[in-house]
Amino acid sequence: MRALADCRDFTSAQELYALLLAGDHAIGLTTVYRALRELEADGGVDVVREGTGGRLYRLRLADGHRHYLMCRDCGRSRPVDSEAVEEWASRIAADTGFTAVEHTVELTGVCTDCLRCADACRPSSGDEGDERPCHWDRAPDPRDRARSCAS
Repeated sequence: MRALADCRDFTSAQELYALLLAGDHAIGLTTVYRALRELEADGGVDVVREGTGGRLYRLRLADGHRHYLMCRDCGRSRPVDSEAVEEWASRIAADTGFTAVEHTVELTGVCTDCLRCADACRPSSGDEGDERPCHWDRAPDPRDRARSCAS
């Protein structure tokens, strides 16, 4: 999926569908979901869950299972060294006698850009009406992630 490859960060099936329609591609949302499921089964995409429980996808650029740290404010993601998580899962499996153990680990936080913005938006004098403008003057909209995809 070329459209998914053009996305720099995780995107939802609905966002991907909207991008395809905007690019004059005649495709159905069901087809997008089916393609993403097939890519996931083949190990071709990384999948994370957003705060609302929805699934977000990104083309897998390297072999193997990866973990990501996702910003709760803007949705930006960063891959993290997952060796400790993999060792932990293997140790749990060995300690319990289980085999073929799979795991899902969701790491979320606030990125430095959003933290910097939050600091800049705080009132300087303690007055509630003295807030400075900020790029997150509203609750983050998951559709903003679509802007990280080439159109």
